Amino acid sequence: MKKAPNVNEYCQRCLKTERWYGNVTLMIVDAAFTSVGLNYFQTVVPKVEKFRKEFVETKKVKVIDDLLKMDDKELEKIWKNKRSWRMAKNIVSYLSEIKKEKKLDDKGAIIYWAKNSSVKNWKDDPVGKINGVGINTFQYLRMMGGVDTVMPDKIVKRVLNEVLSKSNIKIPENDIGFVQLIENIAKDSGYKAIELCWMTWLQSENDTSRIEKHSRNLPKVI
Repeated sequence: MKKAPNVNEYCQRCLKTERWYGNVTLMIVDAAFTSVGLNYFQTVVPKVEKFRKEFVETKKVKVIDDLLKMDDKELEKIWKNKRSWRMAKNIVSYLSEIKKEKKLDDKGAIIYWAKNSSVKNWKDDPVGKINGVGINTFQYLRMMGGVDTVMPDKIVKRVLNEVLSKSNIKIPENDIGFVQLIENIAKDSGYKAIELCWMTWLQSENDTSRIEKHSRNLPKVI
């Protein structure tokens, strides 16, 4: 945790649904791009920022519903992966239903969904059923919707499994078990589960702290 100063501050922003200037469309686009598995800071962040400048700043996309009206070819000029855009639009489509039914705004919709979702039943969740949404994307979206949890991605598991191994704690056999164990450890340790998650991402990168290396981007994307 000492290697990730200010992690609490960044996590509070995430739990308050304030990442990407509090723009839910950008959070969904971020999650859809991140699901491809490319480098987050080098590839995903610049592309989401390009989307923001071309569509959000120009008011072409004011609310999440506007993404559904966007032409695929225009979107693919920003990001070529068609699956990412289908995923993003399907997530938006479901959250738009929540907005209408519950009379909520964008933030209210993702928060409502996140608070009423469960990692145990993620495969049966309307968002979890969307093609391309794996457990990592599902958990990532829940975190941005204000849920204190953890993603079982390879970086998180590598760092935390090393801690578990040194502590003689049995490593869970599946991702759901991993998430539940880390959530329980968080309660016992005094940290939030999301802090343990972000801590692993902000570890050293080629001997340079990600916080130092990407300090310009961190306040807006985290």
